Amino acid sequence: MKIEEMTGLEILQAMVLGELPPPSITTTIPMSLIKVDEGEVVFHAMADDSHLNPLGGVHGGFAATVLDSVTGCAVHTLLGSGVGYGTIDLNIKMIRPVPKNEELIAEGRVINLSKSLGISEGTLRSQGGKLLATATATCMIIK
Repeated sequence: MKIEEMTGLEILQAMVLGELPPPSITTTIPMSLIKVDEGEVVFHAMADDSHLNPLGGVHGGFAATVLDSVTGCAVHTLLGSGVGYGTIDLNIKMIRPVPKNEELIAEGRVINLSKSLGISEGTLRSQGGKLLATATATCMIIK
C-alpha cells in the first residue's frame, strides 16, 4: 500500500513496526515512537551533548520539538488517508530542567478533533515520572 493510501494511524503503526522509516527529525532530536493508538502516542526521547544551551543545560527547543511531535502525531492518528496536518499553535510550559543522557517519556493525546482543527496535549516526563514540560497544540487539518 502506498503511504498516500494509508490513514495516519496506519502510517504511525508502520513506523513502530519498522515497516516505514522514521522521520529525519529523529536524527537531530533522538526520539522514537513506542506506542500508537487512536488519539494517543508515546515516544522515548533522549537529549545529549548536542542539545545544550550556552549555560550547558538542555536547550528548551529539545522539549519543544519532542512535544510538538507527540501532540501532532496524536492528531495524525485520527486522520484519514491523504489528510495531513500542520501545527499552528504550540504552548509549552517548562517545569523542570531536562536531563541529558536519560531516556525520557513523551505522551500525546487528542483533546478535540473537528473538520478543520485538532487540539491535543502532551507531557514530557523522566523515567521516574517527574513532569519536565507540558504542551497544548492546535493543528490545522489539511485536506
